[in-house]
Amino acid sequence: MTDFGNFYQLIAKSPLSHWLETLPAQLAVWQREQHGLFKQWANAVEFLPALQPWQLDLLHGVTAKSEQPLSEGQRKRIETLLRHLMPWRKGPFSLYGVDIDTEWRSDWKWDRVLPHLSDLTGRTILDVGCGSGYHLWRMVGAGARLAVGIDPTQLFLCQFEAVRKLLGGDQRAHLLPLGIEQLPALQAFDTVFSMGVLYHRRSPLEHLWQLKDQLVKEGELVLETLVVEGDENSVLVPGDRYARMRNVYFIPSALALKKWLEKCGFVDVRIADVCTTTIDEQRRTDWMVSESLADFLDPLDRMKTVEGYPAPRRAVLIARRP
Repeated sequence: MTDFGNFYQLIAKSPLSHWLETLPAQLAVWQREQHGLFKQWANAVEFLPALQPWQLDLLHGVTAKSEQPLSEGQRKRIETLLRHLMPWRKGPFSLYGVDIDTEWRSDWKWDRVLPHLSDLTGRTILDVGCGSGYHLWRMVGAGARLAVGIDPTQLFLCQFEAVRKLLGGDQRAHLLPLGIEQLPALQAFDTVFSMGVLYHRRSPLEHLWQLKDQLVKEGELVLETLVVEGDENSVLVPGDRYARMRNVYFIPSALALKKWLEKCGFVDVRIADVCTTTIDEQRRTDWMVSESLADFLDPLDRMKTVEGYPAPRRAVLIARRP
């Protein structure tokens, strides 16, 4: 599962080929620094059956079906192995009668974002901080030629590879266990997504520059992040925690974020969507049993976090690299 040879071959004759100057060495370092539970997670993936879906729907969700329903024993075995990879945060997935009800309804976010995007048909896409890779599959469903996700969390790589195995080993999506700061300026992606990452960055403008460095000329950035209400100078800098999260540094208003993007040289910047995150979209489930959004909000006033800050609102901004 930690053999990235297929990906190397895939990009060797593409505009991404110069990535091969640094990528194999970085992934070799990663292999020497694996999480204590990694072997256990990798074994769960290894023991999953390699199934070829008779019916695969990546347009309306991530759904795979077999021609004949699996036996109860087969279905139970798949579910047990997938439960070894809990907690499942981004999804949902429906795989041969096993429904992974994830903490986030990531399909709702996708439905909000998709109408505002340039057509993804034939595009090479980067998804920064992609989690389990749910949105990579939706990008493929929307016509992407290649969807590459990066996320350093090793459990997410195992979740992605488990889903890929059950989708018949589909090579149109790949997840690499890296952070954006490890990428050279590739300038090779038609579309770059950064969703739910910016507020975790100590230097948000540097993150925007890093995203810009990955885009081709005229390439499109899709940025989704926490925002507060306010004018173009409004930015919340929370104390020790925001909604019980430790590593939240800057939460700008949507208008301030638009200004930041313009300061970094993006053009045609537009605020595509702003909405409050609800406890229906992010919640505890049978596949993610620890605390979730309802536990992070003030029980007497759902418009505030437990720390007294404004409750989570998220904005989607679209911008272009000139």
